[in-house]
Amino acid sequence: MFTLIKLPYALDALQPVISEQTLSFHYGKHLQAYVDNLNKLIAGTDFENMPLEEIVSKSSGAIFNNAGQVLNHNMYFTQFMGMQENSPSKLEGVARSAGGVCQAITRDFGSLENFKQEFEQKGTTLFGSGWVWLSADKEGKLVITQEQNANNPITKGLKPLLTIDVWEHAYYLDYQNRRAAHLQALWSIINWEEIERRYVAVNDKG
Repeated sequence: MFTLIKLPYALDALQPVISEQTLSFHYGKHLQAYVDNLNKLIAGTDFENMPLEEIVSKSSGAIFNNAGQVLNHNMYFTQFMGMQENSPSKLEGVARSAGGVCQAITRDFGSLENFKQEFEQKGTTLFGSGWVWLSADKEGKLVITQEQNANNPITKGLKPLLTIDVWEHAYYLDYQNRRAAHLQALWSIINWEEIERRYVAVNDKG
């Protein structure tokens, strides 16, 4: 049985970038529904005791949609840091770490700013509902992909590091149709230390 993840911050900690109202609905209603639906769908099936990533890799239809959304949202919600805790020094510390994700971003995109611009462009131009991801490929190169609906880069053999939810429920209460403004604002709450931990784990696994 899967359970709703615990947030590493308070519901009001991401304001004004993500309001307490949006987070309450997005986390407390949308994600909870995906968790509940997944548990019902996999009960008594071969998927019942599989890890979430394995379910996403092997399933299809309703099971895939709900498992994918649970996995995607788990990664999304745990990559943020409260506004009062974040600062440029957090990013600078990650950037200085040997072999760090920020160094890899500079290597593969030219600069952190180039990466942000491409990431925002991919998020703004994704048609309909879905996700934008930063992932590592089998050679360790970082790539940005657009994923429709509940899809996750692991279905393409990639190892996901960072994601932005561009389903309208993620931003519409706060930004209405201004998806680009939402994407730009999110950089101020990204917990780069968490992205670095994911990057190190990916490299350790090979």
